[in-house]
Amino acid sequence: MDVSISRPETTSPTPEDDVARRLLDSSAQLSYDPLTEVDWETPLDKDFHGASPEWSTLYGTAYWNELTDAQRKELTRQEAASVASTGIWFEMILQQMVLRDIYAKDPTADTFQWALTEIADECRHSIMFARGAKKLRAPAYRPHRIAVELGRFFKTVAFGEAAYAAILVAEEVLDVMQRDWMRDERVVPFVRTINNIHVVEESRHMKFARDETRKRLARAGRVRRHIHSVLIAVAAYVITTSMVNRKVYANAGLEEKRAVREAKANEHHKSMMRSSCSGLMEFLASVGLLTKPALIFYKRADLI
Repeated sequence: MDVSISRPETTSPTPEDDVARRLLDSSAQLSYDPLTEVDWETPLDKDFHGASPEWSTLYGTAYWNELTDAQRKELTRQEAASVASTGIWFEMILQQMVLRDIYAKDPTADTFQWALTEIADECRHSIMFARGAKKLRAPAYRPHRIAVELGRFFKTVAFGEAAYAAILVAEEVLDVMQRDWMRDERVVPFVRTINNIHVVEESRHMKFARDETRKRLARAGRVRRHIHSVLIAVAAYVITTSMVNRKVYANAGLEEKRAVREAKANEHHKSMMRSSCSGLMEFLASVGLLTKPALIFYKRADLI
């Protein structure tokens, strides 16, 4: 059955419209409703992890080796819930930036309609993450107050390539991580389903973000490019360092101060983060956004 979207023909479609049209057709053919696709009814099975153990912030540390199997599973469930909560926070920022970008633009354009489709996806994802965190029996993990205020500032001032490249940063890091989780049979099934939905639908968002970043940079001068490269890098630092709230350790029954100390020094986790960002860094370098000042923040966040 043909489920592509019918649209009025335009006399001279732009390359951006071509991309948006393909994404709209893809969305019509392959999208999910988390309310019906995810098993919300089956009680949480504590014999499963919440995320692949190798992605735990403590994996490979002396503390990890001391934990019981049950403690490790509880820790990964709390960490997965924290990542989901951070995802909600950034998706709310994303939605506001996209809405501001399309404000008062041509609603008949495919790019406009794709932007609204992306926002609709993000609304569903946020509800899905919220329900998933609750089912993992985790509290509402919120970013540090400073991160919240920086996010408020960023969503207000970011435009053009700064907005779309920051969207790409957040989604690329999650994408690699969640691809591992959704394939891992050690992870609780409903979390695997959530990750699969997010990976499939966010692949379209990342395609659009890359195209928009390139398009906006084509009109950017040298000064603007350098300023935005740093702004994007700071956003990346705040996002990635906010993913796992320090309270996850106490909520998993661990000694918080020791866990935080060992997590910060964990070379295995730093290596995992760098590998997840290799494609992203190649893209940022290819479009001239990997400047020397920006590199300082990426290195501090262990992304390069």
